[in-house]
Amino acid sequence: MSNLIHIADRALNRPLLITPDKAAVIMSVIGGRIGIDASALTPDASRFVGESVERDGNGRAVSGLPYKRTQDGVGILTVTGSLVNRGAWIGASSGLTSYEGIKFQLQALAADPKVSSIILDMQSPGGEAVGAFETAEVVRQVAAQKPIIAVVNGMAASAGYAIVAGATEIVTTETGVSGSIGVVLLHADYSGQLAEEGIKPTLIFAGDHKVDANPFEPLPESVRADLQAEVNAFYEKFLTTVAAGRGSRMSRERARETQARTFIGEAAVAAGLADRVGSFESVLSELSTRARAGRSTSQKPGGIMSENNGAPAAETTGISQAQHDAALASARTASKADGVTEANARLAAIFATDGIKGSAARMQAAADLAVKAPGMSAEDVAAFVTGSVPASAASNSLSDREHPANALGGNPPSQSTDEERIARITGNYRGSSGASAPRNS
Repeated sequence: MSNLIHIADRALNRPLLITPDKAAVIMSVIGGRIGIDASALTPDASRFVGESVERDGNGRAVSGLPYKRTQDGVGILTVTGSLVNRGAWIGASSGLTSYEGIKFQLQALAADPKVSSIILDMQSPGGEAVGAFETAEVVRQVAAQKPIIAVVNGMAASAGYAIVAGATEIVTTETGVSGSIGVVLLHADYSGQLAEEGIKPTLIFAGDHKVDANPFEPLPESVRADLQAEVNAFYEKFLTTVAAGRGSRMSRERARETQARTFIGEAAVAAGLADRVGSFESVLSELSTRARAGRSTSQKPGGIMSENNGAPAAETTGISQAQHDAALASARTASKADGVTEANARLAAIFATDGIKGSAARMQAAADLAVKAPGMSAEDVAAFVTGSVPASAASNSLSDREHPANALGGNPPSQSTDEERIARITGNYRGSSGASAPRNS
Protein backbone atom coordinates (compact mmCIF):
# COMPACT_ATOMS: atom_id res chain seq x y z
CA MET A 1 0.00 0.00 0.00
CA SER A 2 2.84 2.40 0.81
CA ASN A 3 4.22 1.88 -2.71
CA LEU A 4 0.83 2.77 -4.23
CA ILE A 5 0.61 5.89 -2.11
CA HIS A 6 4.11 6.87 -3.27
CA ILE A 7 3.18 6.31 -6.93
CA ALA A 8 -0.07 8.22 -6.56
CA ASP A 9 1.73 11.16 -4.98
CA ARG A 10 4.14 11.27 -7.94
CA ALA A 11 1.53 10.78 -10.65
CA LEU A 12 -1.84 12.32 -9.83
CA ASN A 13 -2.85 15.93 -10.38
CA ARG A 14 0.56 17.11 -11.56
CA PRO A 15 1.82 17.70 -15.10
CA LEU A 16 3.88 14.81 -16.45
CA LEU A 17 6.18 14.65 -19.44
CA ILE A 18 5.58 10.97 -20.03
CA THR A 19 4.32 8.66 -22.77
CA PRO A 20 0.62 7.68 -22.78
CA ASP A 21 1.33 3.95 -22.37
CA LYS A 22 3.45 4.63 -19.29
CA ALA A 23 0.64 6.77 -17.90
CA ALA A 24 -1.78 3.90 -18.49
CA VAL A 25 0.43 1.52 -16.53
CA ILE A 26 0.57 3.97 -13.65
CA MET A 27 -3.22 4.27 -13.58
CA SER A 28 -3.57 0.49 -13.66
CA VAL A 29 -1.30 0.13 -10.65
CA ILE A 30 -3.10 2.84 -8.74
CA GLY A 31 -6.47 1.36 -9.60
CA GLY A 32 -5.41 -2.00 -8.24
CA ARG A 33 -6.15 -3.92 -11.42
CA ILE A 34 -2.61 -5.36 -11.78
CA GLY A 35 0.37 -5.99 -9.52
CA ILE A 36 3.91 -5.10 -10.43
CA ASP A 37 7.06 -6.32 -8.73
CA ALA A 38 9.21 -3.24 -8.12
CA SER A 39 12.36 -5.26 -8.79
CA ALA A 40 11.06 -6.05 -12.29
CA LEU A 41 11.02 -2.33 -13.08
CA THR A 42 14.66 -1.80 -12.18
CA PRO A 43 16.59 -0.89 -15.34
CA ASP A 44 20.32 -1.42 -15.58
CA ALA A 45 22.93 0.76 -17.24
CA SER A 46 25.49 -0.93 -19.46
CA ARG A 47 28.09 -2.73 -17.39
CA PHE A 48 30.41 -3.48 -20.27
CA VAL A 49 31.88 -0.13 -21.31
CA GLY A 50 34.08 2.18 -19.25
CA GLU A 51 34.89 2.25 -15.56
CA SER A 52 33.31 4.11 -12.66
CA VAL A 53 36.51 4.36 -10.61
CA GLU A 54 39.50 6.69 -10.51
CA ARG A 55 42.84 4.84 -10.58
CA ASP A 56 46.28 5.89 -9.41
CA GLY A 57 49.52 5.55 -11.37
CA ASN A 58 49.74 1.86 -10.40
CA GLY A 59 46.28 1.09 -11.71
CA ARG A 60 44.70 0.74 -8.27
CA ALA A 61 41.17 2.07 -7.73
CA VAL A 62 41.37 5.00 -5.30
CA SER A 63 37.91 6.58 -5.52
CA GLY A 64 34.56 6.27 -7.21
CA LEU A 65 33.25 8.25 -10.17
CA PRO A 66 29.57 9.22 -10.50
CA TYR A 67 29.68 8.15 -14.16
CA LYS A 68 31.68 5.85 -16.44
CA ARG A 69 34.80 6.85 -18.31
CA THR A 70 36.85 5.05 -20.96
CA GLN A 71 40.62 5.08 -21.27
CA ASP A 72 40.22 7.30 -24.33
CA GLY A 73 38.50 10.01 -22.28
CA VAL A 74 34.89 9.40 -23.28
CA GLY A 75 32.49 9.99 -20.40
CA ILE A 76 29.31 7.90 -20.38
CA LEU A 77 26.16 9.01 -18.59
CA THR A 78 23.34 6.48 -18.81
CA VAL A 79 19.82 7.68 -18.03
CA THR A 80 17.28 4.89 -17.60
CA GLY A 81 13.75 4.53 -16.30
CA SER A 82 11.19 7.07 -15.19
CA LEU A 83 12.43 10.51 -14.25
CA VAL A 84 11.70 12.37 -11.01
CA ASN A 85 12.92 15.68 -9.68
CA ARG A 86 14.48 14.28 -6.52
CA GLY A 87 14.96 11.03 -4.70
CA ALA A 88 17.16 8.72 -6.77
CA TRP A 89 20.88 8.47 -7.46
CA ILE A 90 22.99 6.90 -10.19
CA GLY A 91 21.92 3.72 -11.96
CA ALA A 92 18.18 3.94 -11.29
CA SER A 93 18.46 1.24 -8.60
CA SER A 94 14.93 2.09 -7.47
CA GLY A 95 13.43 2.12 -10.97
CA LEU A 96 13.69 5.91 -10.98
CA THR A 97 16.38 8.38 -12.01
CA SER A 98 16.43 11.87 -10.52
CA TYR A 99 17.08 15.12 -12.30
CA GLU A 100 19.31 16.25 -9.44
CA GLY A 101 21.46 13.16 -9.95
CA ILE A 102 21.70 13.75 -13.71
CA LYS A 103 22.68 17.39 -13.21
CA PHE A 104 25.36 16.47 -10.68
CA GLN A 105 26.81 13.84 -13.01
CA LEU A 106 26.85 16.27 -15.95
CA GLN A 107 28.64 18.93 -13.91
CA ALA A 108 31.18 16.37 -12.70
CA LEU A 109 31.81 15.27 -16.29
CA ALA A 110 32.33 18.88 -17.34
CA ALA A 111 34.90 19.35 -14.56
CA ASP A 112 36.81 16.12 -15.24
CA PRO A 113 39.97 17.00 -17.21
CA LYS A 114 40.27 13.38 -18.36
CA VAL A 115 36.91 13.57 -20.16
CA SER A 116 37.05 15.11 -23.64
CA SER A 117 33.55 14.17 -24.84
CA ILE A 118 30.34 12.74 -23.38
CA ILE A 119 27.82 10.13 -24.47
CA LEU A 120 24.34 10.66 -23.06
CA ASP A 121 22.98 7.11 -23.22
CA MET A 122 19.19 7.48 -23.05
CA GLN A 123 16.50 4.91 -22.30
CA SER A 124 13.57 6.72 -20.71
CA PRO A 125 9.85 7.25 -21.34
CA GLY A 126 9.99 10.53 -19.43
CA GLY A 127 8.62 11.52 -16.04
CA GLU A 128 7.90 14.57 -13.93
CA ALA A 129 7.65 17.96 -15.57
CA VAL A 130 9.14 19.73 -12.57
CA GLY A 131 12.93 19.71 -12.97
CA ALA A 132 13.04 18.46 -16.57
CA PHE A 133 13.66 21.82 -18.21
CA GLU A 134 16.30 22.83 -15.66
CA THR A 135 18.12 19.59 -16.44
CA ALA A 136 17.90 20.31 -20.17
CA GLU A 137 19.52 23.68 -19.52
CA VAL A 138 22.45 22.01 -17.75
CA VAL A 139 22.86 19.73 -20.78
CA ARG A 140 23.11 22.81 -23.01
CA GLN A 141 25.62 24.45 -20.68
CA VAL A 142 27.88 21.39 -20.55
CA ALA A 143 27.56 20.88 -24.33
CA ALA A 144 29.01 24.37 -24.75
CA GLN A 145 32.16 23.12 -22.96
CA LYS A 146 32.48 19.56 -24.25
CA PRO A 147 30.70 17.71 -27.08
CA ILE A 148 27.69 15.73 -25.85
CA ILE A 149 26.37 13.07 -28.21
CA ALA A 150 22.96 11.83 -27.09
CA VAL A 151 22.18 8.28 -28.17
CA VAL A 152 18.51 7.30 -28.24
CA ASN A 153 19.46 3.83 -27.12
CA GLY A 154 15.91 2.57 -26.84
CA MET A 155 13.79 5.61 -26.01
CA ALA A 156 14.05 9.36 -25.41
CA ALA A 157 10.44 10.42 -25.01
CA SER A 158 8.75 13.35 -23.29
CA ALA A 159 11.06 14.51 -20.47
CA GLY A 160 13.70 12.15 -21.85
CA TYR A 161 13.60 14.00 -25.15
CA ALA A 162 13.64 17.39 -23.43
CA ILE A 163 16.96 16.38 -21.88
CA VAL A 164 18.64 15.10 -25.05
CA ALA A 165 17.42 18.10 -27.08
CA GLY A 166 20.24 20.15 -25.54
CA ALA A 167 22.98 17.79 -26.74
CA THR A 168 25.48 18.69 -29.45
CA GLU A 169 24.06 15.91 -31.61
CA ILE A 170 21.30 13.31 -31.30
CA VAL A 171 21.94 9.85 -32.73
CA THR A 172 19.06 7.37 -32.73
CA THR A 173 19.31 3.63 -33.12
CA GLU A 174 17.27 2.07 -35.92
CA THR A 175 14.56 1.13 -33.44
CA GLY A 176 15.02 4.06 -31.06
CA VAL A 177 11.84 5.95 -30.13
CA SER A 178 12.04 9.76 -29.98
CA GLY A 179 9.58 12.56 -29.38
CA SER A 180 6.30 12.67 -27.43
CA ILE A 181 6.70 16.43 -27.05
CA GLY A 182 3.63 16.93 -24.94
CA VAL A 183 2.26 17.10 -21.40
CA VAL A 184 -0.32 14.94 -19.62
CA LEU A 185 -2.01 15.31 -16.24
CA LEU A 186 -3.89 12.47 -14.60
CA HIS A 187 -6.95 12.86 -12.38
CA ALA A 188 -8.73 9.94 -10.70
CA ASP A 189 -12.38 10.26 -9.68
CA TYR A 190 -13.34 7.54 -7.18
CA SER A 191 -16.64 9.13 -6.13
CA GLY A 192 -18.79 6.55 -7.96
CA GLN A 193 -16.89 3.60 -6.53
CA LEU A 194 -17.08 5.02 -3.02
CA ALA A 195 -20.81 5.60 -3.38
CA GLU A 196 -21.35 1.96 -4.38
CA GLU A 197 -19.48 0.89 -1.26
CA GLY A 198 -21.50 3.22 0.92
CA ILE A 199 -18.58 5.49 1.72
CA LYS A 200 -19.12 9.24 1.79
CA PRO A 201 -15.89 11.24 2.37
CA THR A 202 -16.05 14.62 4.09
CA LEU A 203 -13.32 17.14 3.36
CA ILE A 204 -12.75 19.82 5.98
CA PHE A 205 -10.52 22.57 4.66
CA ALA A 206 -9.68 26.27 4.56
CA GLY A 207 -8.95 28.11 1.32
CA ASP A 208 -11.31 27.82 -1.62
CA HIS A 209 -8.90 25.85 -3.79
CA LYS A 210 -7.24 23.70 -1.11
CA VAL A 211 -8.94 20.47 -2.22
CA ASP A 212 -9.12 21.16 -5.95
CA ALA A 213 -8.87 17.95 -8.04
CA ASN A 214 -9.33 15.65 -5.05
CA PRO A 215 -10.20 12.05 -6.01
CA PHE A 216 -13.38 11.86 -3.91
CA GLU A 217 -15.66 13.96 -6.10
CA PRO A 218 -16.14 14.73 -9.81
CA LEU A 219 -13.80 17.30 -11.31
CA PRO A 220 -15.56 20.71 -11.59
CA GLU A 221 -15.20 22.52 -14.91
CA SER A 222 -13.52 25.51 -13.23
CA VAL A 223 -10.86 23.25 -11.71
CA ARG A 224 -10.44 21.43 -15.02
CA ALA A 225 -9.78 24.79 -16.69
CA ASP A 226 -7.13 25.66 -14.10
CA LEU A 227 -5.39 22.31 -14.61
CA GLN A 228 -5.54 22.73 -18.39
CA ALA A 229 -3.90 26.15 -18.06
CA GLU A 230 -1.11 24.58 -16.01
CA VAL A 231 -0.60 21.86 -18.62
CA ASN A 232 -0.52 24.47 -21.40
CA ALA A 233 2.14 26.48 -19.56
CA PHE A 234 4.38 23.41 -19.24
CA TYR A 235 3.76 22.58 -22.89
CA GLU A 236 4.91 26.01 -24.05
CA LYS A 237 8.01 25.66 -21.88
CA PHE A 238 8.65 22.24 -23.42
CA LEU A 239 8.49 23.71 -26.95
CA THR A 240 10.87 26.51 -25.94
CA THR A 241 13.30 24.02 -24.42
CA VAL A 242 13.38 21.86 -27.55
CA ALA A 243 13.92 24.90 -29.78
CA ALA A 244 16.70 26.21 -27.52
CA GLY A 245 18.56 22.93 -27.80
CA ARG A 246 17.91 22.04 -31.43
CA GLY A 247 18.09 25.50 -32.97
CA SER A 248 17.35 25.54 -36.69
CA ARG A 249 16.97 21.75 -36.66
CA MET A 250 13.71 21.92 -34.69
CA SER A 251 11.85 25.20 -34.19
CA ARG A 252 9.01 25.74 -31.73
CA GLU A 253 6.43 25.47 -34.47
CA ARG A 254 7.96 22.35 -35.94
CA ALA A 255 8.01 20.78 -32.48
CA ARG A 256 4.37 21.75 -32.00
CA GLU A 257 3.48 20.16 -35.36
CA THR A 258 4.57 16.76 -34.09
CA GLN A 259 1.48 16.86 -31.81
CA ALA A 260 3.24 14.71 -29.21
CA ARG A 261 3.73 11.81 -31.65
CA THR A 262 6.74 9.51 -31.33
CA PHE A 263 9.05 8.63 -34.23
CA ILE A 264 11.27 5.59 -34.76
CA GLY A 265 14.76 5.58 -36.27
CA GLU A 266 14.89 7.21 -39.71
CA ALA A 267 11.48 8.80 -39.17
CA ALA A 268 12.88 10.70 -36.18
CA VAL A 269 15.70 12.02 -38.37
CA ALA A 270 13.24 13.10 -41.06
CA ALA A 271 11.14 14.90 -38.42
CA GLY A 272 14.17 16.81 -37.12
CA LEU A 273 14.11 15.04 -33.76
CA ALA A 274 17.45 13.31 -34.40
CA ASP A 275 20.46 14.05 -36.59
CA ARG A 276 21.34 10.59 -37.85
CA VAL A 277 20.92 6.86 -37.30
CA GLY A 278 23.70 5.04 -35.49
CA SER A 279 24.37 3.01 -32.38
CA PHE A 280 25.96 3.37 -28.98
CA GLU A 281 28.94 1.35 -30.21
CA SER A 282 29.45 3.42 -33.36
CA VAL A 283 29.31 6.70 -31.43
CA LEU A 284 31.74 5.39 -28.83
CA SER A 285 34.15 4.31 -31.58
CA GLU A 286 33.93 7.72 -33.29
CA LEU A 287 34.60 9.66 -30.09
CA SER A 288 37.43 7.34 -29.03
CA THR A 289 39.12 7.68 -32.42
CA ARG A 290 38.72 11.46 -32.31
CA ALA A 291 40.22 11.61 -28.81
CA ARG A 292 43.25 9.54 -29.82
CA ALA A 293 43.79 11.66 -32.92
CA GLY A 294 43.54 14.84 -30.85
CA ARG A 295 46.18 13.66 -28.39
CA SER A 296 48.60 12.73 -31.17
CA THR A 297 48.42 16.15 -32.86
CA SER A 298 47.98 18.55 -29.93
CA GLN A 299 51.47 18.11 -28.46
CA LYS A 300 55.00 17.83 -29.78
CA PRO A 301 58.36 17.49 -27.96
CA GLY A 302 59.24 20.80 -26.32
CA GLY A 303 55.97 21.70 -24.60
CA ILE A 304 52.34 22.60 -25.17
CA MET A 305 51.73 24.06 -28.62
CA SER A 306 49.89 27.31 -29.12
CA GLU A 307 46.88 27.54 -31.43
CA ASN A 308 48.53 30.36 -33.38
CA ASN A 309 51.66 29.05 -35.03
CA GLY A 310 52.78 25.86 -33.28
CA ALA A 311 55.44 27.60 -31.15
CA PRO A 312 55.78 26.70 -27.46
CA ALA A 313 53.26 28.66 -25.41
CA ALA A 314 55.91 30.50 -23.38
CA GLU A 315 57.65 31.85 -26.48
CA THR A 316 54.45 33.41 -27.84
CA THR A 317 54.06 35.59 -24.73
CA GLY A 318 57.34 37.49 -25.09
CA ILE A 319 59.15 35.82 -22.16
CA SER A 320 61.79 33.14 -22.16
CA GLN A 321 60.95 29.50 -21.45
CA ALA A 322 62.98 29.70 -18.23
CA GLN A 323 61.00 32.71 -17.00
CA HIS A 324 57.77 30.96 -17.93
CA ASP A 325 58.74 27.80 -16.01
CA ALA A 326 59.81 29.77 -12.92
CA ALA A 327 56.57 31.78 -12.82
CA LEU A 328 54.50 28.63 -13.27
CA ALA A 329 56.31 26.82 -10.45
CA SER A 330 55.79 29.77 -8.10
CA ALA A 331 52.08 29.95 -8.90
CA ARG A 332 51.64 26.23 -8.35
CA THR A 333 53.36 26.39 -4.96
CA ALA A 334 51.15 29.25 -3.74
CA SER A 335 48.01 27.67 -5.11
CA LYS A 336 48.84 24.33 -3.54
CA ALA A 337 49.31 25.83 -0.08
CA ASP A 338 46.04 27.73 -0.26
CA GLY A 339 44.23 24.70 -1.64
CA VAL A 340 45.39 22.41 1.16
CA THR A 341 44.18 24.84 3.81
CA GLU A 342 40.77 25.20 2.16
CA ALA A 343 40.48 21.44 1.61
CA ASN A 344 41.25 20.76 5.30
CA ALA A 345 38.59 23.20 6.47
CA ARG A 346 35.98 21.84 4.05
CA LEU A 347 36.61 18.19 4.94
CA ALA A 348 36.59 18.99 8.65
CA ALA A 349 33.18 20.63 8.30
CA ILE A 350 31.85 17.64 6.37
CA PHE A 351 33.12 15.06 8.87
CA ALA A 352 31.68 17.01 11.81
CA THR A 353 28.16 16.93 10.35
CA ASP A 354 25.52 14.81 12.10
CA GLY A 355 24.86 11.72 10.03
CA ILE A 356 28.43 11.66 8.69
CA LYS A 357 30.37 11.72 11.95
CA GLY A 358 30.99 8.21 13.28
CA SER A 359 30.14 6.31 10.08
CA ALA A 360 33.19 5.07 8.21
CA ALA A 361 31.17 4.29 5.09
CA ARG A 362 29.69 7.78 4.93
CA MET A 363 32.99 9.48 5.79
CA GLN A 364 34.73 7.63 2.99
CA ALA A 365 31.94 8.42 0.52
CA ALA A 366 31.96 12.07 1.60
CA ALA A 367 35.73 12.30 1.19
CA ASP A 368 35.59 10.80 -2.30
CA LEU A 369 32.70 13.02 -3.35
CA ALA A 370 34.35 16.15 -1.93
CA VAL A 371 37.47 15.48 -4.01
CA LYS A 372 35.59 14.63 -7.20
CA ALA A 373 33.24 17.61 -6.89
CA PRO A 374 35.29 20.51 -5.47
CA GLY A 375 32.53 22.96 -6.39
CA MET A 376 30.04 21.39 -3.96
CA SER A 377 29.73 23.04 -0.56
CA ALA A 378 30.41 21.07 2.61
CA GLU A 379 26.69 21.19 3.44
CA ASP A 380 25.69 19.80 0.02
CA VAL A 381 28.25 16.98 0.19
CA ALA A 382 27.09 15.99 3.68
CA ALA A 383 23.40 16.12 2.74
CA PHE A 384 23.92 14.09 -0.43
CA VAL A 385 25.97 11.35 1.25
CA THR A 386 23.62 11.14 4.25
CA GLY A 387 20.69 10.57 1.90
CA SER A 388 22.50 8.15 -0.43
CA VAL A 389 24.90 5.99 1.61
CA PRO A 390 23.65 3.58 4.32
CA ALA A 391 25.29 3.97 7.72
CA SER A 392 25.93 0.25 8.19
CA ALA A 393 26.46 -1.10 11.68
CA ALA A 394 29.83 -2.49 10.71
CA SER A 395 30.98 0.96 9.70
CA ASN A 396 29.85 2.98 12.70
CA SER A 397 32.78 2.35 14.99
CA LEU A 398 36.14 3.92 14.26
CA SER A 399 39.28 3.82 16.30
CA ASP A 400 41.01 7.11 17.07
CA ARG A 401 43.75 6.21 14.65
CA GLU A 402 41.28 5.47 11.82
CA HIS A 403 39.03 8.46 12.39
CA PRO A 404 39.33 10.85 9.40
CA ALA A 405 39.03 13.90 11.61
CA ASN A 406 42.38 13.04 13.15
CA ALA A 407 44.00 13.19 9.74
CA LEU A 408 42.80 16.76 9.45
CA GLY A 409 44.54 17.92 12.55
CA GLY A 410 42.48 16.65 15.51
CA ASN A 411 45.20 14.25 16.69
CA PRO A 412 47.69 14.27 13.80
CA PRO A 413 50.64 11.90 13.80
CA SER A 414 53.96 13.59 14.43
CA GLN A 415 55.77 15.06 11.43
CA SER A 416 52.54 14.73 9.37
CA THR A 417 52.08 17.43 6.73
CA ASP A 418 48.78 18.81 5.50
CA GLU A 419 49.39 17.22 2.14
CA GLU A 420 49.92 13.80 3.75
CA ARG A 421 46.74 14.15 5.79
CA ILE A 422 44.71 14.98 2.71
CA ALA A 423 46.22 11.99 0.90
CA ARG A 424 45.20 9.65 3.69
CA ILE A 425 41.60 10.82 3.41
CA THR A 426 41.15 11.28 -0.33
CA GLY A 427 43.56 8.74 -1.72
CA ASN A 428 44.59 5.95 0.64
CA TYR A 429 42.11 6.09 3.53
CA ARG A 430 39.45 3.39 3.36
CA GLY A 431 38.14 3.29 6.94
CA SER A 432 37.29 0.15 8.87
CA SER A 433 34.69 -1.07 6.40
CA GLY A 434 36.58 -0.50 3.14
CA ALA A 435 33.51 1.22 1.75
CA SER A 436 33.82 3.42 -1.31
CA ALA A 437 31.91 6.40 -2.64
CA PRO A 438 28.64 6.01 -4.55
CA ARG A 439 29.30 4.93 -8.09
CA ASN A 440 27.47 4.21 -11.31
CA SER A 441 25.91 0.78 -11.54
